[in-house]
Amino acid sequence: MHQPVPAHRKTALSLLAALGALALLLVAPATGRAEESNPNNYSCVGHVSAGTPEEGNAGPQVQYSFYCNGPITGYQLESNIPVAGIQSPPLLSSNATKSPLTDTFSCSGEVPGYALNCVGLAKAGYETVTGQFGIEHAICAEPREDPLLTVTYAYLEKGVVTQAISGPYDLGRPVGCKPDALSGSTRLNPAPSGKHSKKHKHKGKKSAKKH
Repeated sequence: MHQPVPAHRKTALSLLAALGALALLLVAPATGRAEESNPNNYSCVGHVSAGTPEEGNAGPQVQYSFYCNGPITGYQLESNIPVAGIQSPPLLSSNATKSPLTDTFSCSGEVPGYALNCVGLAKAGYETVTGQFGIEHAICAEPREDPLLTVTYAYLEKGVVTQAISGPYDLGRPVGCKPDALSGSTRLNPAPSGKHSKKHKHKGKKSAKKH
């Protein structure tokens, strides 16, 4: 698990990664852009689950995985609970062949904090990005992680570098956890107010009749 680094160093590292991604675009600009999806309105899907333990860190890990239908040069994960650590870099793989790719991202953020900011390059659509970060309590304990994803794409448009942004996308609550009173509710699609309380109130009345 990466320890917090000085703000100026993180800024420098992020800038270098961003410049590297832009350099790739300048050398080999995206082709066939007319046939690509609108980078301001991508379709991105993903999920979170329990991550793998890290050597020297016993804290719970959250693994995230997502892909979009177009290339990206950056993304942000906005957590609803404090992030205790960040693993970098994430791994990329092809959806079609399931094979690993050399495309990569560099991630940073304040620890503790509520966001992971990642810059790099997924040069094609349908490349799965998989990474993880630490949290302070068990992944299935409430409040459960439910991160929002925003993606960016820098590209050449008539010789000018243009920045597109798409999202947010809700990655949802962790898969693999037992359902509880908040299951089925997400940050972008919360359950109707009172839905769960009415359910539990109804169960309470049944119990009272038995006594």
